[in-house]
Amino acid sequence: MEYDNKYDRDRLERIVDFCREIDKEKFIQRRTYLTDGERLENDAEHAWHLAVMALLLSEYANEEIDLLRVVGIVLIHDLVEIYARDTFAYDTEGLKTQKEREKAAADRLFSRLPDDLGMKIRELWDEFEAGATPESRFAHTLDNFQPLMLQAASDGRAWKEGGRRLSEVLRRNSRTAEGSEALWNYARTRFIDPQIEKGNLADDCGEQTKIAF
Repeated sequence: MEYDNKYDRDRLERIVDFCREIDKEKFIQRRTYLTDGERLENDAEHAWHLAVMALLLSEYANEEIDLLRVVGIVLIHDLVEIYARDTFAYDTEGLKTQKEREKAAADRLFSRLPDDLGMKIRELWDEFEAGATPESRFAHTLDNFQPLMLQAASDGRAWKEGGRRLSEVLRRNSRTAEGSEALWNYARTRFIDPQIEKGNLADDCGEQTKIAF
């Protein structure tokens, strides 16, 4: 049965095309193992996880937030990696070109939508990139908290394989507390410090970096 003619055919086609295109996010592999330590997660799994965590952890945000906006931000924040690919957090060369590659990917991806929707979704992505609102700051905290949680659950497998050092992890998380000091303190004491004690993350910073939870 043909859909109702009251809908603009081209508009609906473009929205459905976009929905089909973003299925490719499921094929973008990240560098963090799932909780069983058997395989790496993909971008779509990561985004879903962040969205649910936003619903459950919003009370720990440093500032009052629009929860629905946070959910929107985390669901779309990595869509550009369909074209730009995932940039590994510790890939110093890849990080040099990340912003340029992802901006070009955003231009390409969000232009597939009707103008009004494209602008709406692009606004969420730009907000995340700028990190200047309470919502984007909390989204960034969740984006960093979740892989730390998985690292701990998989007994630091990716950290061990990569020979990661505490200084690298702290540098990566230098702004994590801006969205939630509570979540950062929890991550440091419950996710990071135990992996140092187990020898899965090299402590090149010394005991003075430990914090109390």
